[in-house]
Amino acid sequence: MNAAKAIQKNNNCGDLQSGIFHWQFCGAGIIFVEMGKQSDLYLDFEIDKLTNSILNRISGDSFPTEISLLNHNELKHIHKKSGWNFDWKKEYADIEREVYKLSIEHNSDIVQGLISLSIKPDHIFMNLLESASFNRGEEKLYEGVAGNLVAFACKVSFQRGAEGFVAFDSKTNLIRHYEKTLGAVHFGGHRMIIDSIAATRLINQYFKV
Repeated sequence: MNAAKAIQKNNNCGDLQSGIFHWQFCGAGIIFVEMGKQSDLYLDFEIDKLTNSILNRISGDSFPTEISLLNHNELKHIHKKSGWNFDWKKEYADIEREVYKLSIEHNSDIVQGLISLSIKPDHIFMNLLESASFNRGEEKLYEGVAGNLVAFACKVSFQRGAEGFVAFDSKTNLIRHYEKTLGAVHFGGHRMIIDSIAATRLINQYFKV
């Protein structure tokens, strides 16, 4: 095994490499990641606005939301013909992943967005995130859907004992966007990390505490 090598990325964050293993640290938190384990699916969701819950672009009204596990009956309506770009049946079938839906309180039949999470020992990994077709593009109905789902991932991280740490792999052209809007840290390649401080800020934005 090669000697461990520390790589400082900035004042608070960096890498520690030892053989085939890779530890990523940010502040007091450390995330263990196996070398070469970046996913082949790079996320490209847009953080349009950090809102209080989700915001109707037409009326300007803010609507409280709820997030719950997607069930099998709801999955029947999640496909390309109804405007979803990704294979959510595949995500749902993976026993190592949990798929959650975002909906407006008291209107759970309409799915505003979806997120797939993997629960790791020391962080949450976001496999996939997608807003409903009517919440994408210039004519979207609601703003804040993607930010709401990311904040939920941070909340789950705290609940599962991972201190708010969330990891995901970003498309190259969106790395700066996620640094600016989410406070995420770029660790090289496509890997992004949300640390405890950034996670707390997102949770306070979207959830009542």
